[in-house]
Amino acid sequence: MIDATALLRFYAAARMTRLRRLDPVQAQLRTLRHLIRMAAGTDFGRAHDFRRIRTVADYQTAVPLRRYDDIWRDWIAPSFPVVRNRIWPGTIPYYALSSGTSGARTKHIPVTRAMARANRRATLDLLAHHLQHCPQSRVLRGKSLMLGGSTDLTPLAPGVEAGDLSGIAQREVPWWARARLFPPADIALIPDWDRKAERIAEAALGEDLRVIGGTPTWLLVLFERLFEKAGTADRHLGALFPELELLVHGGVRFDPFRAQFERLLAGSRAELREVYPASEGFVAIADRRPGEGLRLLLDNGIFFEFVPVAEIDAARPTRHWLGNAEMGQDYALILSTNAGLWSYILGDTVRLVDRTPPRILVSGRISYFLNAFGEHLTGEQIEEAVLGAASAMGVEIGEFMFGPRFPREGRQPSHQLAVECAAAADRDRFSELLDQALRRSNANFGDDRQYGRLAPPLVTLVPPGRFADWMRGRGKLGGQHKVPRVVQDERPFDELLQDSF
Repeated sequence: MIDATALLRFYAAARMTRLRRLDPVQAQLRTLRHLIRMAAGTDFGRAHDFRRIRTVADYQTAVPLRRYDDIWRDWIAPSFPVVRNRIWPGTIPYYALSSGTSGARTKHIPVTRAMARANRRATLDLLAHHLQHCPQSRVLRGKSLMLGGSTDLTPLAPGVEAGDLSGIAQREVPWWARARLFPPADIALIPDWDRKAERIAEAALGEDLRVIGGTPTWLLVLFERLFEKAGTADRHLGALFPELELLVHGGVRFDPFRAQFERLLAGSRAELREVYPASEGFVAIADRRPGEGLRLLLDNGIFFEFVPVAEIDAARPTRHWLGNAEMGQDYALILSTNAGLWSYILGDTVRLVDRTPPRILVSGRISYFLNAFGEHLTGEQIEEAVLGAASAMGVEIGEFMFGPRFPREGRQPSHQLAVECAAAADRDRFSELLDQALRRSNANFGDDRQYGRLAPPLVTLVPPGRFADWMRGRGKLGGQHKVPRVVQDERPFDELLQDSF
């Protein structure tokens, strides 16, 4: 295969120069003005008088915040699947199918060709940041494996298709990049994730893979199958793919998986790099070390707004943008995109940790807010308490799920945690440490525990792979599906907690 890295170097050098000179606020103003200009003649643009909008304040006055259901009901469903000049010029050619982490009904997220091009540019930015950190890279000398769902798309109407975002991306890949993608089309089309992972593992051995990417949970499952197929006791990716340079991860908080991935990459030259992609658009990329935030993509078809989490359902929420957002504040992330999503509540909460350039940390999900008993626990508080308890015990954990345990006869209200653990551990000690951490981080929880309104959290340890089995039973194995870290009722635990230890 011809090494195209030299061409990438020219692009990366020019792109890094542009990014160094980019004024974040002006870049976002230009993006918003371009979006408004492009959509001024659409039904949405006319309904919101886009031609009169001159400033960010004008836009925020004209366009209220919307959730997916609002946009679907008012602007997509009436003419679905042929949505022409409604929210973006022309006909929406693709819909990315997404159910998120809540298990709710499937969403049809519009993907325009402008958004597909923006996603390709984001991928080039990812590679450009890699070259900046690894100047001797030859990343395009081999192939790239992106572990997603089936690339098969379902026709909905002439020129309109729906499917997994990875299938849409595959359809829009330029000709020169197709030979560098893995797996081949016959495997990529397989809808059954178990069968697909098995075929990938069989076909990947002996391939010159330079990039591997996906959601950490499903990557670990694939890697285990690769080692089984290779018949090797050496559990290092470098033994299978000696030229591996880049392992891309995203979609979930990485801390529970970091130790496992660092062991897998030990002795290899591959670097870990986090990304923040969503079906609605590519948001950010890590351009520094882990924990230093993800750099927002400011000139790539998305205008970002930031709303204080407590105000997300207010009649008149405070709407910030990069011109006035505050550092260290938890915000609900709002997107306006070149796929026709306008002031769209993405569902994630983020915290701005740097201004030059703007970098964010993903602090949780709006839905990952637990208030079953007046405790007001955030997803971030829960995740940090679980990880802190595991660290204090010196145990390695995988996926986990936290939720309420409602009172019944003879049982106080409390919380429960199911967590994957490779070896038997002291559940009572885990519960004690978890309880202490939640008390420290959340005053409401601490008061409820101090005055006996809540019983201590119940911890159940499950073997590695249990969550994957549970997701398989729900028809949500692999691809972009994610294990919900916080749930609002007990039913998921009833399904999950069988034969635990």
